Amino acid sequence: MNSGVKKNPDIRLDSYAYSCILIRCNMVMKARRKAVILELVDREAITSQEQLREKLRERDIEATQATLSRDIRELGLVKRSVDGAYRRSGGDVPGTGGEAALRRAVEEYLRTQETIEQLLVLRTDPGQAQPLAIAIDRARLSEIAGTIGGDDTILVICRSATDASSIAERFRSMR
Repeated sequence: MNSGVKKNPDIRLDSYAYSCILIRCNMVMKARRKAVILELVDREAITSQEQLREKLRERDIEATQATLSRDIRELGLVKRSVDGAYRRSGGDVPGTGGEAALRRAVEEYLRTQETIEQLLVLRTDPGQAQPLAIAIDRARLSEIAGTIGGDDTILVICRSATDASSIAERFRSMR
């Protein structure tokens, strides 16, 4: 079957390199999918996994029921008793602290950090800065004025050098 792509005989990927590329791609897709799931359940009442699948499809994200089940469990989502809609568990609701969500995000995404005066430079794997930046923003830590997230780097602007040191230590203790 001809895909229309010409193969370059000078470029060869061994199975290990190909596996590494696939794993990294899957990690990026998983992080994006989880960030979108959190955004969706924060904004609207999602009452079933099928409804969640449809909303993800609208954003060009395909996921199986098994994948959504695992994501829901890993994100700690629970169903509201009032209407059966998914929501973040207890302290993870935006504006109520989000300490558990922040801890999970730091554990999962943060690779290295560096403090420079009142700034923190956080490094993640490629494509994983946004979910961590979102978790930091939603935690609404008083020491942090704001964040700027790229692909694999987040700039955290703290209110003082002392605050930056305090937040850096807090992140270290979460890993």
